[in-house]
Amino acid sequence: MEHKQLIEQFYTAFQNRDYTTMQNCYHADATFHDPAFQDLRANEVRVMWQMLLTSAKDLKVSFDNVQATGNTGSCTWQAWYTFSKTGRPVHNVIRASFEFKEGKILRHRDSFDLWRWSRQALGASGLLLGWSPLVQNKIHSNAKAALQKYIAGR
Repeated sequence: MEHKQLIEQFYTAFQNRDYTTMQNCYHADATFHDPAFQDLRANEVRVMWQMLLTSAKDLKVSFDNVQATGNTGSCTWQAWYTFSKTGRPVHNVIRASFEFKEGKILRHRDSFDLWRWSRQALGASGLLLGWSPLVQNKIHSNAKAALQKYIAGR
């Protein structure tokens, strides 16, 4: 499959909350990194999408600017949802970059402003301290702990 089409398939599945299709877009040796879920390996990546999509109540996703050249690609995507721990609305704007191998996603890196996210998701504490390594490390550890708990409960 052409890499641009693979990105479009992935995000269309995301819009449809079809985590199985998303999981199948990844290579067996895939890795994922973003400001919250850092340095995930293939199985963790697949389970992360399953966890996020099965727990989301009001998720809306859009994507655009899909590009692919050779073995790399990118797009911009946006997510609107309610952060479950605080009940606060979030609108996150993410830049995704990809490396491909054998027609699948080998490396997936999402970039977004974690302080902006924390201001929305956490409210006053995110506004005042979301820029700090202490709060950002807590966000990382909470995300990793939630994923490990989800994996253990499967």
